[in-house]
Amino acid sequence: MSSRFKVAITDFVAEPLDVERRILGDLADVTALGAKHEDELVGRIEDADAVMVYHFLKVTEATIARLRNCKVIIRCGAGFDNVDGTACRTRGIALCNVPDYGSEEVADSALGMALSLMRGIHFLNSRLRRGHGAWTYEQFKPVHRLRGRTFGIVGIGRIGTAAALRARAFGFDVVFHDPYAPDGREKALGVRRVETLGELLAQSDVVSLHCPLTPETHHLMNRDTIAQMRPGTFLVNTARGGVVEPLAVLDALARGHLGGAGLDVLEQEPPVEDHPLLLAWRDPQHPAHDRLILNPHAAFYCEEGLNDMRVKGSENVRRVLLGNAPRNVVN
Repeated sequence: MSSRFKVAITDFVAEPLDVERRILGDLADVTALGAKHEDELVGRIEDADAVMVYHFLKVTEATIARLRNCKVIIRCGAGFDNVDGTACRTRGIALCNVPDYGSEEVADSALGMALSLMRGIHFLNSRLRRGHGAWTYEQFKPVHRLRGRTFGIVGIGRIGTAAALRARAFGFDVVFHDPYAPDGREKALGVRRVETLGELLAQSDVVSLHCPLTPETHHLMNRDTIAQMRPGTFLVNTARGGVVEPLAVLDALARGHLGGAGLDVLEQEPPVEDHPLLLAWRDPQHPAHDRLILNPHAAFYCEEGLNDMRVKGSENVRRVLLGNAPRNVVN
């Protein structure tokens, strides 16, 4: 080989790059750019043979058009909406994701949020910690047995499936809506399928979102669709922030229509400090304060999952640099 390849990691992962260099070190020079915004990539990425992207920034057509040698862009995660897949395809660049690195962790987090909300764990902890009300379960009434309650899942891919299996273990009646899931998925999992989102919303005690962010799913949960949920039910989003209209959630919590909400992801991460959702979440006087769980896009994280993401992303880069077909192409 006359020269070494160049691999650029745009964001999130920093030195030491021991995982990436263990897999790619004999083929390529690997550099972590540590960018927070796309404009920080200018002049640093153009000659890369492969690019690994995490979730701190977007990679738009403007950046992709400057790539002279790039054969593959790996979105080191399941979602790939922060990379312009059409622009990649136009330039003959494969866009791949790592779809299976954190399925268990995200499903665990979704169930954890749902259980904390439905059992009143978050609500009681929040109120009693600040000395609000009597030391009694009666602050959070009524609470119903989980067994037999309906757990609604939007999107029955890898993570949605993992969430369905966990919910079944708790005794939930599990129902899902996913127009792209093949027939028979419900039989294989022992769950129910409904054809429309409206059907799912009307019968679910908790709705857990596990769909990708696409033009079709942008603000899928908005004022109109949340209004279709029965009063006092719960919403959990560990998918993508843009699937949920945040002000619609805030309004539903303020009116008491939603019993609670758990949001691991937001449209803008981190959110601006004066965002109404954050202000309400931090305000003990606001009705949403005790009924809203916010996390900083953390559902995917565990040490083992993070290592899987880095290893599988690097192995796919190696595959392409050696002239083999990439895996998990999404464009």
